[in-house]
Amino acid sequence: MRYRLFGEHTGLRVSEVVLGTGVFGTRWGYGSDPAESRRIIDAYADAGGNFIDTANVYEAGESEEIIGAAVQGRRDDFVVATKYTGPGGAKNGILTTGNSRKAMTVSVEDSLKRLKIDYIDLLWVHFADGVTPAEEIVRGFDDLVRAGKVLYAGLSDFPAWRVARAVTIAELRGAAPIAGLQFEHSLVERTSEYDVIPAGRALGLGMVAWSPLGGGLLTGKYRQGESGRKEGWGGQVFQQENSAQRTKIVDTVIEIARELNVNNGEVAIAWVAAKGSQVIIGPRTFSQLESNLAAAKLKLSPEHIARLDDVSAIPSIFPHGVLESARPLYTGGKPDLFDAPAGTVA
Repeated sequence: MRYRLFGEHTGLRVSEVVLGTGVFGTRWGYGSDPAESRRIIDAYADAGGNFIDTANVYEAGESEEIIGAAVQGRRDDFVVATKYTGPGGAKNGILTTGNSRKAMTVSVEDSLKRLKIDYIDLLWVHFADGVTPAEEIVRGFDDLVRAGKVLYAGLSDFPAWRVARAVTIAELRGAAPIAGLQFEHSLVERTSEYDVIPAGRALGLGMVAWSPLGGGLLTGKYRQGESGRKEGWGGQVFQQENSAQRTKIVDTVIEIARELNVNNGEVAIAWVAAKGSQVIIGPRTFSQLESNLAAAKLKLSPEHIARLDDVSAIPSIFPHGVLESARPLYTGGKPDLFDAPAGTVA
């Protein structure tokens, strides 16, 4: 497995594939038991993986407990990332959920106990609560970094404009920087490409994409009668095959997988990776892990990527469509002769 720096604001070296552990545990009635979870972690580490992503809410805290047991004696071999915002363990009160500094502090203390570690490598705000100011989130992160309980800070499932504001506040105040951004991205969920992904790239954040398989839809398994997340997790974090386009997307993934003699899921994961983000895999079984890891070795051809891009294309939204049509106006009538920089600017 290859490694890369986590964004432009850290020297942290992380593996190209991130191990998501949302289904590690069985307290939600769906997931991997501790023994299978440990087997997956060990095999991921043997393959060179070093980036484990969990959350206080996953399996009511059991995911963190499993990871805590697994990293004992080899703590320095892993980047342990966890999240706060939702209810962790038995704590689900109004003061211990949301994005406030109090909720952040309580959650971190509880996560450290479940993980049995002295510090968290990367703390994510799990999702925006819509009411806590960015200033409060930035201050909370900075306090925890200065206290040595957290090393890096990140935002998950935030609107692009709020990401930009938080990053800017941290920069201007000399606070611990916002280092990472996590978002959903797959062939059946590409709306993050409008603003979230360009914002993260322009701001130099470590980019982490979750649910590259659309909750399992892109593997084609639901066509075979399997249930997976379609029923597990109450049907959450699952994309349905509910349109002609989505049916064509799955068909195309299957066609390309046959051409390359690989699994459907490998094609779907490789497409997300080809877009430049680190991909979170979320295996529930050891066999799923093996299939997911194989995607790291798969390099899709430009022709395959183009076919997948075309079949999964989404319509433009304002102001992007307007700006593209106006390109001749802001390039002096010479859009084809202007070599714009490859990167995105903030």
